[in-house]
Amino acid sequence: MPPTRSHIRQAVDAYLDRHPQERDALDGLLAALDGPADPCSSATLLGHITCSAAIIDRDQRVLHIGHKATGLLLTPGGHIEADDHTLLATALREVREETGIQSGDLCLTPLLDAPIDVDVHDIDARHHRGEPEHRHFDLRFVFYLAHEDPELVLQDEEVSGAQWRPFDEVSSPTLRAKLLRPAWTVGSSR
Repeated sequence: MPPTRSHIRQAVDAYLDRHPQERDALDGLLAALDGPADPCSSATLLGHITCSAAIIDRDQRVLHIGHKATGLLLTPGGHIEADDHTLLATALREVREETGIQSGDLCLTPLLDAPIDVDVHDIDARHHRGEPEHRHFDLRFVFYLAHEDPELVLQDEEVSGAQWRPFDEVSSPTLRAKLLRPAWTVGSSR
């Protein structure tokens, strides 16, 4: 069973408690949570929830992978599946599938009750799959690597290459801004 609306609402509310200035930007996500359609289903259009993981190594770099579907260099992530009982489970499954990094290779962070970032981005129509243009409401969770230099086993059908980028080169401006805040680096020491 995928995450319930109440589970998602708790995570989003915890996020908005930390970032109340983003409420207006998340109106579409809040409307999806209140609407009749399943907000976790990739068939739900105009938009649905996805989850991703910002994986931080000991050098304060974030793993990025090339997503073949979009051509963008992003953190590992994707759609919620029926067996994902929580949002964190989705993020961890996507990391495992796309990079080969296992959940045991990751350390928990203080932000497990809420995403570090919520990104709303448009997805172009994919006519070959019968998908019109839609939005992803991407809930991004943060993890530390437990070991140095894990062996990456990239998912060939979806991923094209990987890079570790320092915080100031993280591809997402909103995630980059949050990671560069002094409180994050001070509060995240291991």
